[in-house]
Amino acid sequence: MSALVTQGFTPPLRLADFRLAAFDMDSTLINIECIDEIAAAAGKKAEVAAITEAAMRGEITDFKDSLRRRLALLKGVPVSALEQVLRERLQFNPGARALCAALKAAGLKLLLVSGGFTYFTRHVAAELGMDFVRSNELEIIDGHLSGGLVMQAWGEICDGEEKKRMLLQCAAEIGAAPEQCMAVGDGANDLPMMGAAGLSVAYHAKPRVREQAMVAINEGGLELLLQVLR
Repeated sequence: MSALVTQGFTPPLRLADFRLAAFDMDSTLINIECIDEIAAAAGKKAEVAAITEAAMRGEITDFKDSLRRRLALLKGVPVSALEQVLRERLQFNPGARALCAALKAAGLKLLLVSGGFTYFTRHVAAELGMDFVRSNELEIIDGHLSGGLVMQAWGEICDGEEKKRMLLQCAAEIGAAPEQCMAVGDGANDLPMMGAAGLSVAYHAKPRVREQAMVAINEGGLELLLQVLR
């Protein structure tokens, strides 16, 4: 398998033609699935990871249901487990900082859209200079996870459709057309936003996502995307 595969266009594309870049977080910008690592700290990784894997491959088609099932398994986990994951497990994937810095330098706005949690997206967004963020808020009661989420102004769960809606909303906010957006992800719940964007990028992705993306980075770092943008 080639490190970088392009389909449906002739590279390079003009970086100046793009105004917004939307990124998934878990396994795209960072090296872990946060929910699996929280589960590991609670001794429930195998059960939770199995549901995560099936959801990312698209075998469980209802992301909201799969997330609720995983969260229920985490009821009672102390907040210290989240701190431990952030401190000891979360690392940026190769090229994440370089790609985001290059896109920002070219004048693009950056959007972080995650089916993961604000506890982690806050850190990632601050480190990478994200302009917009959407993710799920874990409900914490007396220092422990309740097994549920906090309802936010836009809704409760950021799934594939919400990622797409957020991409289009942010594009409209900055006066950009969907074709002036790029979307980068690795799992099935990234496909809606990837389908709406002018450039879709799969990073070390599941087969179904790789097949549908215009650019697939199969080996190496995220900075390889800059090879198809000039």
